[in-house]
Amino acid sequence: MYTREVKLTGHIIDSLTLPKALDLIMDMGGDFQILKFEVGKRKKDTSLAQIKVQADSETLLGEILDELAEIGAMVVEISEVKLEAASKDKTLPADFYSTTNHPTFIRYQNEWIPVENIEMDCMIIVDPHTKKAIIKPIGRIKKGDLVVVGREGIKIMAPQRPRGKTGVFEFMGSGASSEKPLRTLIKSIANEIKEVKDCGGKIAVVGGPAIIHTGSGPVLARMIREGLVDVIFAGNALATHDIESALYGTSLGICVKTGEAVARGHRHHIYAINQINQAGSIKDAVEQGVLKEGVMYECVKNDIPFVLAGSIRDDGPLPDVITDVIDAQDEMRKYVQDVDMVIMIATMLHSIAVGNILPSQVKSICVDINPATVTKLSDRGSAQVVGIVTDVGAFLPMLYHELKDD
Repeated sequence: MYTREVKLTGHIIDSLTLPKALDLIMDMGGDFQILKFEVGKRKKDTSLAQIKVQADSETLLGEILDELAEIGAMVVEISEVKLEAASKDKTLPADFYSTTNHPTFIRYQNEWIPVENIEMDCMIIVDPHTKKAIIKPIGRIKKGDLVVVGREGIKIMAPQRPRGKTGVFEFMGSGASSEKPLRTLIKSIANEIKEVKDCGGKIAVVGGPAIIHTGSGPVLARMIREGLVDVIFAGNALATHDIESALYGTSLGICVKTGEAVARGHRHHIYAINQINQAGSIKDAVEQGVLKEGVMYECVKNDIPFVLAGSIRDDGPLPDVITDVIDAQDEMRKYVQDVDMVIMIATMLHSIAVGNILPSQVKSICVDINPATVTKLSDRGSAQVVGIVTDVGAFLPMLYHELKDD
């Protein structure tokens, strides 16, 4: 039998981390022996479990240790991290380590070094000259990069459910359901937003075109104007229909005020793209007086950065849309490490994309009328996300009302 000792610390009972770890070991075909177990007696006290993990092969043991690391288990024996140079661009050594979105440290030259700008499904690269550990996605790996391999010398600080009530962002305390008390949830979210802004924090909004279709565009525009939003992530559709609404009063050819179809309105979004192309960019259109209101207008007038990432179905797209997905990811990465809260509204693909590059400690909310959006986001590793299943047309006005209600 191949064995290694691991330890779990923190609120491992309340978080169900300990039973999850034991189930994982057995489900994967291993065995365990609890060597030490200390239970915290008061709410602020943490618990500790030291476990001997056993497996029939070294490969299986390694796989079990990898899965245990995902939930915060750390190998007791302190070893140096192992590095191996990439043989060519966009190519990784065998047994490379793939990251989680939790705070991570590596043991390098007898020190625990924090991994900077952590995100999931990336690689850890070490610079021996600066002794820094950074994150790179596979598409940005360069020949000669020193890549962390194996599982030695890696420590993950997985979030755990704290003891006692902690509000709407209680870790993993929210499933996707339309039967939750919506007004109470929105009031709690508004309070969290106020706290973030009072502390000088930053809030990102990830938005889909339904914000415009449902007539909630002016609400988001006011939030931007009033300093409640610090960065916007979206696609071509939100920006295009926002501009269409500002220029023609329609969204996808439907009058935003009356909900009625407008004659030849289905062409309006193409007209909108064409006018922005003629101006040169969204910013140029604002400065030239072509675009005078809306979400994108407020972003330009209030110096709020926005990242518009393209997709295969885009019309146009607008000149500001980044059509290379790797470049779009890199542009989003410039902002996500500085945000304290993210509100994802009515966009499955962009919500999942942003969720994949967010550190797990960033407070996140996903609002969608489809429960599958919230579920998929959580299933892909963004377990910290609070899901609200409702129509965005109801959510944004209610949120704004609570934000303004003193």
